[in-house]
Amino acid sequence: MENYFTELNSINVGDKIEKKNNLSYLSWAWAWAELKKKFPEATYTIYENAQGWCYHTDGKTCWVKTGVTVNGIEHIEYLPVMDFKNKSIPLDNVTSYDVNKAIQRSLTKAVARHGLGLYIYAGEDLPEGEEKPEVKKATAEQVKKIKELTPNETTLNAMLKYFSVKQLADLTEEQANIAIEKRKKSIEEEKNEQNSTNK
Repeated sequence: MENYFTELNSINVGDKIEKKNNLSYLSWAWAWAELKKKFPEATYTIYENAQGWCYHTDGKTCWVKTGVTVNGIEHIEYLPVMDFKNKSIPLDNVTSYDVNKAIQRSLTKAVARHGLGLYIYAGEDLPEGEEKPEVKKATAEQVKKIKELTPNETTLNAMLKYFSVKQLADLTEEQANIAIEKRKKSIEEEKNEQNSTNK
């Protein structure tokens, strides 16, 4: 019988990874759904402190504690409550939203301890034993289209930062397609908003 960790660790989660501030994230909802498909009896626990709060604190900052159990084995994950720069938020500034976000990230990492997407946190691009596919760069036509859809340098710089590249030519073909669709959607939303204002 195959080790359940090996089974989960061999799943390629590449198309489910989200990038933010040069860090990779796996959607909590997707990770949990995928785990439950493979192991329907899997459960998770959000550990409360003595006061019944779903976070813990030393009086200065705070953190969450979660656990995921698969095949009777529980892996526990501790995660600080952090801001968008991944810096611990002072206790007085922590909101329920911050705590909820930390719980979701903590649970995703607890799932990863069972193998699913663990290679993300090891700084690797693919699960063990799988060869890296050839990455196609954005075409000249895609780069031209992005420039046409991007109104100013501020928007362009925000896009480059989002994809963690220095110039449009560094985008992959897939990233370029995503960028084009995002710009089209933004333009459409701006038009709709303007039309609503003019009515």
